[in-house]
Amino acid sequence: MIALGLLFVLAPAALAADASADAIEYQKAIVIGACILAAGLGVALGAIGAGLGIGNAASGGSSAVGRNPDAQGKIMLTMLVGMAMAESCVIYALVIGLVILYANPLLKYFPALVG
Repeated sequence: MIALGLLFVLAPAALAADASADAIEYQKAIVIGACILAAGLGVALGAIGAGLGIGNAASGGSSAVGRNPDAQGKIMLTMLVGMAMAESCVIYALVIGLVILYANPLLKYFPALVG
């Protein structure tokens, strides 16, 4: 599957030398559109996962405090640290998405498209 995907991605770039200016603009639009789609899906999936993790942590923490109110300080501290770790995954996904959008390292493999 990966090899087939690479074939579809790299074949137009290999044939870009013989292509006209309109074809190069079309290929550039496809690559940029794929980058935008990848960045959006990456951040969206990261946010969904972190939202589920944070909701699960809040649910577990509130039920634990309900069972043992004397340990509220330790439970809340542990819950907040876990929530921060889950939220950091979204921040990493956002950074990767921004790199794909603005400093895409893959565009150097498409010399006909950059410019």
